Amino acid sequence: MPNIATVLKAEISRVARKDARAESQPLKKASSQYRTDIAALKRRVLTLEKQLNRLLKSGKRGPASAEPEEKTGSGLRFSAKGFAAQRQRLGLSAAAVAKILNVSAQSVYKWEDGKTRPRASQLPAIASLRKMGKQEAAKLLAG
Repeated sequence: MPNIATVLKAEISRVARKDARAESQPLKKASSQYRTDIAALKRRVLTLEKQLNRLLKSGKRGPASAEPEEKTGSGLRFSAKGFAAQRQRLGLSAAAVAKILNVSAQSVYKWEDGKTRPRASQLPAIASLRKMGKQEAAKLLAG
């Protein structure tokens, strides 16, 4: 009798292992495929990042400026960076420039930050700042 019991136990465990293997095999295959796909995606991301870095580096060397200048029909252009530099060159506060241009100080701040752009009707006054010196600006403010 003991032989039948051990043979029966062995057969049951063999069948159980076979069923467990049959159930887990598709999961193992799927897991392996997922790992392969993830590795391929990581390689693709790395390649794309390298290409992006190359494009960004080559773009910095180009003649195009970071601050685009907008041309208007009258031939006048405006650049936020240039406007801020002009105000600094004249040694004027934003409120003083606003008074000269007959606009609000908030407009001047937003123009310098690049958040807004001046109207076409304001561009000639802004262009006149380029020709103006410190003494001339002081006279306009005093008068």
